[in-house]
Amino acid sequence: MLAGARLEALKDQLRPRFAKELPRGEGAEYQVYPPNLKEPYYTRRFRVGEQLYASIGIPRDDRPGRYRQFGRNYLFYDAPVGIFVSVDRIMGAPQWSDLGAFIQNVSLLARAHGLHTCAQEAWTSWHKTVSAFLKLPPELILFCGIALGHADDAAPINRWRSEREPVEAFARFEGF
Repeated sequence: MLAGARLEALKDQLRPRFAKELPRGEGAEYQVYPPNLKEPYYTRRFRVGEQLYASIGIPRDDRPGRYRQFGRNYLFYDAPVGIFVSVDRIMGAPQWSDLGAFIQNVSLLARAHGLHTCAQEAWTSWHKTVSAFLKLPPELILFCGIALGHADDAAPINRWRSEREPVEAFARFEGF
């Protein structure tokens, strides 16, 4: 967990690199999405991205604007606290799913205390810089960052919600 001068020091390392290296950064250490994302997932992901950027007035053809917004991930969206989550490299899918549950619990506990979070897998694109900055041992892989603070309720992006598929599109209920 980073805050104050330590968090600003990490941001200061990254800011000068944004213009040349975004959106890929150093290259992701793991694939956030499969390379050939099949339907309906590809269309859903694309639609959510379009809607998100539209909610803050960035048109699809404004690539520099999209990159600037994407770069805000690496400033933790101006949150005062940045949390990094890592896992031992020997762990597999079951342990990564446990990690997801852990991240959700952190987020729910934050809300219970009046705080907001944003989990950010985008941080895998700066895994070399972050791992060196945090002095992570080589057996740990950086999974994500989590912004922690108070959301600006007036910001359009914080009022936006993605579309949701009806539960029948992804779940089956039998015997009820």
